[in-house]
Amino acid sequence: MNFKSLWLALPLALALSACDQGSAASKSSKSAEKVSILNVSYDPTRELYQAYNPIFKQYWKAKTGQDVEIQQSNGGSGKQALTVQHGLKADVVTLALAGDIDAINGGSQTLISPDWQQALPDNSTPYTSTIVFLVRKGNPKNIRDWGDLVKGDVQIITPNPKTSGGARWNFLAAWAWAKHQPGGSDDKAREFVHELYRRVPIMDAGARGSTISFTQRGLGDVLLAWENEAYLAVKEAGDQFEIVTPSLSILCEPPVAVVDSVVDAKGTREVATAYLQQLYTDESQRLIGQHFYRPANPAVLAEFKHQFADLKLVSINQEFGGWAQAHKQFFADGAEFDRIYSKP
Repeated sequence: MNFKSLWLALPLALALSACDQGSAASKSSKSAEKVSILNVSYDPTRELYQAYNPIFKQYWKAKTGQDVEIQQSNGGSGKQALTVQHGLKADVVTLALAGDIDAINGGSQTLISPDWQQALPDNSTPYTSTIVFLVRKGNPKNIRDWGDLVKGDVQIITPNPKTSGGARWNFLAAWAWAKHQPGGSDDKAREFVHELYRRVPIMDAGARGSTISFTQRGLGDVLLAWENEAYLAVKEAGDQFEIVTPSLSILCEPPVAVVDSVVDAKGTREVATAYLQQLYTDESQRLIGQHFYRPANPAVLAEFKHQFADLKLVSINQEFGGWAQAHKQFFADGAEFDRIYSKP
């Protein structure tokens, strides 16, 4: 075939190929002997999904006879959202905050249904957490609450809010505590958070990176950490660290969602949806508790009541008007975080 004939034949070949792909994608995910899905998640969920994925594989095999391969990607939540927006073919996302899932639709395409939070119970949030302090054994700097973080020569480890969802929860928890103090205001909160970040020697891209900086590299006197991440560090090296729970923190709500554009193209909607739905079973909720997340099921949460400290928790909606408003005020380019961190 000469070049002219090849050029004329190319559109037909592409059209036939597109038809074949569309036909394949329209079939049920159970039509093949094996199916593969990708869960794009944030930093501290590694251990949870390492335990959950084999359980789901067994469930899906027993239900459908089909083998499912589950690939896992972990990183800073904001960065993970950006990679999905820019083309990473995630079947599901299990990120640190609702704002990151909403941000996936920030490009020219709608990759996830705008009403994704109505797809599953509890606004598609199968577990919650909060922000606590991890200190070195014996608590040598006598850190008891947020105010102690800005005393003496205390150095603080926390990740970068531009790339880490956990870091944004850290920032907002600190801001909320300052505002709730006698005489508290936005100006007082701004002063407090500025002093806090003045004491941060390094900001890693994600929560796990900050944990490593604190626990393995020996940086800082206190780590602002997801509650589950702090408990995991103590479990792995209990003779080196201890947890301090502040008087007030924020209710962290890490949600989950199916990436509609991907599952429809791949034909994996059924298995991807089931993967998230199964997080709400009693078995999975107990697994969640065992990994130091707070189960969404109140009855299962009660089984782990001894594990979690009682403290006052503020919510993103009540305290900050939701994630869209919080992002605009604090984390967008040129917003509060940029102004605070760039200030001498």
